[in-house]
Amino acid sequence: MTARKTWRIAGINFDFRHMDQLLAYTSKTARAELVGISHHDPREMQDAIKANGIPADRVFTDWKQCIEQTRPDVVLLCPASGAHAEWVERVAPYGVHVLIEKPFAANLAQADAMVAAMKKARRKLAINWPLAWYPPHVTAHRLVREGRIGDLQEVHFYDGNRSPIWNRADPAATAPTTADKRASWFYDPNGGGSLVDYLGYGATLATWFFDGRKPTEITTMTGGTKGLRVDEQSVTIARYGEWLSTFHTRWGTFSDPWEHQPQPRCGFVLKGSAGTISNYDYAPTITVQTARHPAGKVIKVDRLKRPRQNPVQYFLHTLETGEALTGPLSVKLSRIGQQMVDTAALSAREQRPVKLLTK
Repeated sequence: MTARKTWRIAGINFDFRHMDQLLAYTSKTARAELVGISHHDPREMQDAIKANGIPADRVFTDWKQCIEQTRPDVVLLCPASGAHAEWVERVAPYGVHVLIEKPFAANLAQADAMVAAMKKARRKLAINWPLAWYPPHVTAHRLVREGRIGDLQEVHFYDGNRSPIWNRADPAATAPTTADKRASWFYDPNGGGSLVDYLGYGATLATWFFDGRKPTEITTMTGGTKGLRVDEQSVTIARYGEWLSTFHTRWGTFSDPWEHQPQPRCGFVLKGSAGTISNYDYAPTITVQTARHPAGKVIKVDRLKRPRQNPVQYFLHTLETGEALTGPLSVKLSRIGQQMVDTAALSAREQRPVKLLTK
């Protein structure tokens, strides 16, 4: 029997600190070897170095040097949202597969440029949406596919956090000032704002729940602190045939949902022709309402099983087996989500309903 391949993985660009989680998954995944990490500012890598026991000779501040010396099979990318296409186009010529952290891109043109770069390199591209791995949402998706609530008609989404630059290391921290926000890439128009940060989650997972179905028309309004160049709140209405779905994004929730669920709760409510499901982020249960259980039946969430326990494990599984990526990690579903985000941004700018953009 031929020995199975050990996949060499490098983590490049720590602008978005979801990199820490991806590296932790790598360290826990069988036949995955973390061969290098790189970021221009070494201070940003220290927590990951300590948590994963990364030796000094695998730490780089020059991404080219990292790739050329470590020869990875897979590169994990976590750049600022507006730089996704730039970074994929940089690393693709090295013949590496790429798992990039959400969002897909700052806009549809950049998303298509990423796909083209990876197609030219003949390598696989995956987009990781952390919410896609939350057991409540995985469980809800299974029940929808099983027909538990009939035909899915509506998806309602609310999500966000106190602020992407809140100093969570300081228990006494207060809300960041307008000056703090202006200095951060999160609040830069090229890939920043609550809409870009969170609508992609709701739109992409809604497309997953709807089994690839697209809305026909989108209406969006945004709000936020005066003096900022990006939104801190958005409300999007998407038409799917006769019915409307809603997507709310918010920087400035009362609490972070991974610590204490704010009100409104972060997560989803799904409305079908024969019932409803409420599946909230981080919750150990979901509630299913049907004719048999009109008051709602509380169901324990599914336990994730191999090879779908985390994005690194699943991505490597598809590379080993040759299987196509499915679900939110796939380019197909993520591109529909990007279409929705771009259409929503246009609707907000022009203050009118907009037909779903195709380019």
